[in-house]
Formats: sequence, C-alpha cells, structure tokens
Amino acid sequence: MDNRDSTALETAAGPALGGYPAKLFIETTTFCNMTCDMCVKQAPESGIANGHLSTALFQTLEPAFSSLDALILNGVGEPLLHPHLERFIRDARNEMPDPSWIGFQSNGLLLDSARARTLNEAGLDRICLSLDSLSPETFRQVRRGGEVDAIRRAFLALREARRDYPQGRLRWGIQFVVRRDNLHDLPEVLRWARREGADFALVTQLMPYERTQLSQTGYDTGTDAAVEIFERWRREGIRQGIDVTAYPRLAWRAADSESRKVMKLVERMKTEARCRDVFFDIKQLLGRDVEFHKQAAEVFSTAAEVARRDGLELRLPALQPRQQRHCAFVEEGGAFISWNGEVHPCYNLWHGYRCYINGWEKPVRPKVFGNLADQSLVDIWNSEEFVDFRRNVLDHEYPFCASCAVAPCDYVQEENFAQDCFLKSEPCGACLWATGLLQCLQ
Repeated sequence: MDNRDSTALETAAGPALGGYPAKLFIETTTFCNMTCDMCVKQAPESGIANGHLSTALFQTLEPAFSSLDALILNGVGEPLLHPHLERFIRDARNEMPDPSWIGFQSNGLLLDSARARTLNEAGLDRICLSLDSLSPETFRQVRRGGEVDAIRRAFLALREARRDYPQGRLRWGIQFVVRRDNLHDLPEVLRWARREGADFALVTQLMPYERTQLSQTGYDTGTDAAVEIFERWRREGIRQGIDVTAYPRLAWRAADSESRKVMKLVERMKTEARCRDVFFDIKQLLGRDVEFHKQAAEVFSTAAEVARRDGLELRLPALQPRQQRHCAFVEEGGAFISWNGEVHPCYNLWHGYRCYINGWEKPVRPKVFGNLADQSLVDIWNSEEFVDFRRNVLDHEYPFCASCAVAPCDYVQEENFAQDCFLKSEPCGACLWATGLLQCLQ
C-alpha cells in the first residue's frame, strides 16, 4: 500500500486511525464510596487496586487535549473522590476546542452545592448520576451504600450551580441499569429526572459478574438476526401444523413423521442462518423469555414516549444483541487511561474480571498497549500494535460467542486469550458493548 492509499484508508476510517485520539477516557481514581455488585470492581478476580491518577501523569496527556472531541474523567471509581478533579477539568478546558466537552459519571453522594458550583466554574460540561429506581428499598439493593435522597440533593445542588453561574456549560443526566426487578420503574424515573432538571438519560443493560445476577438480565443472547430467522420459520411451521418447540423432545428420537417434519424445519432455519453468516443456537432461541421480552419492549416504548414528550435526550440499549456490530470506542477514536498510566482500547478490555455470557463464565483480561510513565500517549496511540488492533476491529470480523451453539470453547475460555475460531487476535467476539446492550457516557 503506498502513502496515498494509506492516507485514504485513514480518512475513511475517521477518528479511529487519526494521529491523536479523539476521545480520552481517564480513570481519575479507583477509590469508591459504594460497593455496587454490578460494578466491575466487585467482580470476582478483578483485583483492581485503589489509587488516584497523579497530576504528573495527567500533565503528560496535555498535548492530546487540543485534538479532543470529548474527555470523560471516570473509570471504576468515584471521580468526586479525587482531590484535584476541578484542576484537571480547568486545565483540560483551557486546551480543548470550544465545541468539545468534558464529563464524568458519578454516584452523586458527594455532590453538594459547593462542589457543584466549583465543577461548573471549572468548565465541566456533563455529569451523569446513577439512578436505577425511585424506591429507596430497590435503590439500596442495587446501589449498596447509596440513597435516593442523595440523588435528590445532588439534583438540587446542580440546579443551584446553574442558577448561580449561568455562563457555565453544565448539563446533567442519569444512567439507569436495567434489571428485571427495576424495569417497570424506568418511565417514572425518567419523568422525575426531567422534572428535576435532567437534560439526558442513558439506559444500559446489566453485565452479570456473578452467576446469581443472571436471573436479573433483561435481554436475550441470540442476535436480532437470529431471532428474526427463528420467528419467521416458527410462524411458517405453525402454518404447516409443525410445532418447532417440540425440537428438544424429538431431536434424539427415532425418526417418525412428526420428528422428520420438525428436523427438516430446523435444518431450513440453520441453512438460512449459515447462508447469512448468522450464528444460530436453536436451543437458546427456543429458551427465550418471550413474555418478558414483550414487557421490556413495551416499557422501552413508553420510556421513549416520555422522553419525547418531556424533552429529555434518551439513549436506550438493545433488547437483544445486534447482528450489525458497532464499536463506538474504537470507531470514534477512543483511548482509555488507567489511574496508573496504562493505555487500553475500550471499556471491555480496561480491567480484568470474570463475567457471564449466555450462562457460562468467561475470563476477560485487560489489553494494555503501553504506560504513560514510559512513553507518550501519541507514541502509544500510533504504535504498530495499537494501530493494527484498531484497524482490525473496524472490520468486525469476529464470531458471535454469546450466540454460538458450541460456546464456551477453548478459544474464548483461555485465561490468556490468543485467538478466536476466526483466528483473530482481538478478544472481541463476546463483547456486549459492540452489540448495543451496554452503554455509558461517551
């Protein structure tokens, strides 16, 4: 490839292959004043140490600020615990382009009037507070150490900060993590948040880090394309008097008229899926909780109507993994910085942990491309290894491990991932972020 071809490729790829990151996700601290079981820090074997990002490491990032579209100052900790947070915001704001924004997610426990004012004056653009229910009991269960009243006080403080410093840029919103026990709370939470001054709301599905959390997940693991194929052939079976739900009972039975018809119908489903390169697990699809899926779709529809009517900017997650994958972290030129200076490509590969994908346990290890203590960010970003990683991710040529009939396999279960069944070295086949299930401030 000559230089002209390389330049054309980088232009077509957008921020992913630019000379500097377009977005920086900086973990200012890993200390936290809550112990939420949905947090990766509480996941088994996460082994995340407590620490604050040093001012010296933050200063090494300053050459990148003038190229940023966004600076997100949170990781697994509570940003308001960092003693120099306002300084970081002020220093970055002085170097960043005016249309760019600075923000972070918070549990809101430490957000009083004085802190809201100093954040607004420093140049903070967005703050996103965790709010998963207005019920004090449900909120305490989901957010261990949290109280709904703390969110109410935080919203009041934000309104006062906006009133007292109107020239500030501050907008705020909430993040709601969908669980089966709080799904129906979503529309009322959105109404309340908007009445209290919220500008936006992010809704995300739950990443289960414990087996006990699987019963709370509100999504199917078969992709939307697999579900579409299954449902269309299921309806065709009904038209022909064939009950595809009998498949598990008939699969190993001696051939008779009924079993032959069912087997033929299932084989036609699988053939179409193969022709369309859709991962297809018939047993998984037969086990879908169709009734809950309908309820969730209705709640999401109501939530969207509430947001539209009340003027709330709303981002809803997918109800099932999308066949058309989209890695916003890589595609939008993101780089992730740990508090100790390590540089990573995305949320999914920021920390080590174990999680559950389609009921089976999966180890995830962090992907590190360098450390700011040893190299500059621009050198790490433009290193051959990091550029190749991003270029390969843009192709999205990975298996759908969560929808695979033979998962978990030795490839994805290896403690130290080497390659998947497509012989790709990026551990992206089981990522729930790229399929639209998980969302964050980004």
